[in-house]
Amino acid sequence: MKISAMGVVAFTTLVLVTVTIMSSMNFPFNWVFYVTVFGQALVVFMVYKVLTENYETTKTFEDFYEDHPIGKENYR
Repeated sequence: MKISAMGVVAFTTLVLVTVTIMSSMNFPFNWVFYVTVFGQALVVFMVYKVLTENYETTKTFEDFYEDHPIGKENYR
């Protein structure tokens, strides 16, 4: 089964938010430490997964931002 990059990003975010909650709730140090190390390894894997994903788009730099199109107008 192929795992998408966005799934890895969501899981990594969940783990890192869990570390934050665990540390604020005074969990034992060894739990927080091991989940933090696991989270750091997930960040490395996430970066690899996002950068090597086979993603293609038809957008170019001329499209600029989709939420604020500026077209080819000259504002001088």
